[in-house]
Amino acid sequence: YQSTTSSAGERGTQQADAPPPSAWGPGGGAMIQFILLQNRQGKTRLSKYYKQYTDDEKNKLEGEIHRLVTGRDSKFTNFVEFRQYKLIYRRYAGLFFTLCVDTTDNELAFFESIHLFVEVLDQFFGNVCELDLVFNFYKVYVILDEFFLGGEVQETSKATILRRVQELDRLE
Repeated sequence: YQSTTSSAGERGTQQADAPPPSAWGPGGGAMIQFILLQNRQGKTRLSKYYKQYTDDEKNKLEGEIHRLVTGRDSKFTNFVEFRQYKLIYRRYAGLFFTLCVDTTDNELAFFESIHLFVEVLDQFFGNVCELDLVFNFYKVYVILDEFFLGGEVQETSKATILRRVQELDRLE
């Protein structure tokens, strides 16, 4: 949008000819289809779906993604085409953090967002491990919701996310 001033001196806005390019993807915010945290054995430790799937579809997706991600050689990239989407994943110790996004979205932006999410978890829990995710899953979902909202990145400031989550934690 561009600011305009009429001949009478009134200020207003009008839509610019083209929206500014977005780092997250064309046409505005990128859309995450779902987020999975799985261990090496294929057990899903956290899942958040932003598109509606049945339980059977979710189980099938999680199994397919686990086989695809864990079976890939480490010399390959961490981006892989999956159906009509793209999977972006990172492995930390025994956990795989996987995002499913639209094919036109910026892979590196989401790749870095996974790292930022892990950094926030690590700072909040103090050297996070799989058991922290299992026994404090509700806190992990709070952190996830501060980071991603409705399938889009909401906040990218680690300090802001930590401050909000710590405030909520104090209220408990």
